[in-house]
Amino acid sequence: MRRRARRLLAGCVAVAALLAGACSVPPSPTLREVPTASTAPDGTVFGPGSDGIGDSYYPKAGNGGYDVGNYDLDVRYDPAAGELTGNATITATATANLTRFDLDFDGLPVTSTTVNGQAAGRQQQGGELVITPATPLPTGATFTTVVVYRGKPSSHTEPALGATGFLTTADGAVAIGEPQVAASWFPVNDHPRDKATYTIRISAPSGLAALSNGTLVSKQPAAVAGYTTWTWRESSPMAPYLATMVVGNYRVLQSTHDGRPVVLAVHSSLPASIDLELAQTPQIVDYLASVFGPYPFDALGGIVINEPRVNFALENQTRPVYAATFFADPDPSWVLAHELAHQWYGDSVSINDWSDIWLNEGFATYAEWLWNEHRGVQTAQQAFDRLYALPDDAQLWQVPPANLGLDHIFQAPGSEYARGAMTLQALRLTVGDDAFFRILRGWAAQKKDGVATTRDFIAFAEQVSGRQLDQLFQDWLYGTVRPPRP
Repeated sequence: MRRRARRLLAGCVAVAALLAGACSVPPSPTLREVPTASTAPDGTVFGPGSDGIGDSYYPKAGNGGYDVGNYDLDVRYDPAAGELTGNATITATATANLTRFDLDFDGLPVTSTTVNGQAAGRQQQGGELVITPATPLPTGATFTTVVVYRGKPSSHTEPALGATGFLTTADGAVAIGEPQVAASWFPVNDHPRDKATYTIRISAPSGLAALSNGTLVSKQPAAVAGYTTWTWRESSPMAPYLATMVVGNYRVLQSTHDGRPVVLAVHSSLPASIDLELAQTPQIVDYLASVFGPYPFDALGGIVINEPRVNFALENQTRPVYAATFFADPDPSWVLAHELAHQWYGDSVSINDWSDIWLNEGFATYAEWLWNEHRGVQTAQQAFDRLYALPDDAQLWQVPPANLGLDHIFQAPGSEYARGAMTLQALRLTVGDDAFFRILRGWAAQKKDGVATTRDFIAFAEQVSGRQLDQLFQDWLYGTVRPPRP
């Protein structure tokens, strides 16, 4: 994620606050009594899954009691009516004995729910869709939930950032945001800790593009006359907020790079010069791969939208989405480097808790520094020195990147970005280039397709370098004064 503000020295970096449900849907009049607990004949106790996954910053994000393996989303969007029709098939495994479980879903009316082919009770309230299967689900059981819904999705306005969520545009729609956006357009376990694979079918009026993550499997006439269905498949596990849906008039360029499909799209209202800037994507990926190790996914690309309410870029997996305003810069490749670096750090290696966000943003900001160094613009050390010159009372030193607190995540002073990147440069200076780049590459390889914590990274850095680094990380990640210069 990168906000439009170009330099951290010039101000804060911000991202979307927790999306709030725009409305709640009253319970179905046929909803049966929702049991809170039951005991099987063999004495096994069943109970409800929790309505939060246990995140330290966003306790109601995600849900407990199950792990999603795959989402199969079949959605149709009617731009004229602003209406989304969806059929979500969710394959999951119970991690507890469940009488019921929650999905995050922000208020779109649900018309039916089934679990393993049987009608299931449902209740919508406060951004939660509570589902009661006909038969309790034992730990370890794989189950399939189908949710059918239809309505007008809503967006959320964050003053420091702009609009997030499901945004209706003049010719289509964009689903974009962080930390939570997925629940604005499909039912989901909305937390990076529960990554899954995705098939996303988007039906839109013929003549419009319908873009998403991964590989374009097919593009064919839809069942509804005048619509075309674009089917996308993301075969690597993906955090829910990274799933996107972009519909509208776009110039779509398809090619291949090292055997991988490349899909680049620019809104047709924007100048063709942006196409040329975005076309640097494969080149930048090649450079980053030389530093971080092999590119982790089966496809790559990017989408440039023309939506005045959006002033940020987001690292949507395989296909980052960029606000058009970034391309007003004479050289916008720095933001491409930032979002593409997230494909390794943030997308392939995801955070276990939102308090670990520096593992995403610090690494991506450091990638900007490396890219600028590679191009001869400014070395990573020069970028470090400019920030280190801030006075002792600067807010950057008072807000530790690994202990931001909810008031500072994605807000000023952008410690998870600036001090996160500085932490990596301090580590580089301490352990030397050879060990440092082995740490970066090894981290991406060891945690590929998984989730990780700050503690995991510290242990890994110590293991690879053979150094005891507690004081270094304590000063840079947790201290509230300017750390000693490494």
